[in-house]
Amino acid sequence: MGYSLDFRWLHDAAGAIAHGAAMTLLLIACTTVLGILISILLAAARRSRYDLLSKAVAVYVEVIRNTPFLVQLFFIFFGLPTIGIRLDPIVAAILAMTLNMAAYTTEIVGAGLDAVPKGQSEAALALGLRAPQVFIKVVLPQALKVIFPALTSQVVIMMLESAVVSQIAVRELAHEADLLQARTFRSFETYLVVTMIYLGLSMAIRRFFVAGGRRVLGAGVS
Repeated sequence: MGYSLDFRWLHDAAGAIAHGAAMTLLLIACTTVLGILISILLAAARRSRYDLLSKAVAVYVEVIRNTPFLVQLFFIFFGLPTIGIRLDPIVAAILAMTLNMAAYTTEIVGAGLDAVPKGQSEAALALGLRAPQVFIKVVLPQALKVIFPALTSQVVIMMLESAVVSQIAVRELAHEADLLQARTFRSFETYLVVTMIYLGLSMAIRRFFVAGGRRVLGAGVS
């Protein structure tokens, strides 16, 4: 017996899907801002002259990169309450996503910092700039321009991984899809629509980052 596609349910489900997509975008927006800021600080700390600080950052990166994101999420949401720390599901999701993304982008940002010739820093210091000014105004912009494609890809990957937070009842896109297919019994159509939305979000985020990168960092960003 053949299977007949039925999308009549989609009209009534549009609001729930839109809500889920908006929550996914909120999660990745918060995660991107916090994750990149933290990764810049950690990448700089990793290259500081303080050996203990450098090793602490290295341990954090290794632990996060070598454990599953789902386990990290469950540790934060289900594990921390045992020591009295209870977090709202959305807060727990943002925290888990930020810690995960920061670990990966720390290595990406670090590679960009290493790619900037040391002569750039030496010349800026010779002109009288302080070390923090050299880092922010000279080294960091050049590093971000080098790593921009990898950074954009990491943001998109994190957006796709945000589907995991449906496991703690955050009503993002994947969670709304689970509810819809359970209610309509149209699993194929539901996940087909959601797959297309994730594809559209990925393409939109890439375009947004490229446009923003060219505006902030100048030509050559792709």
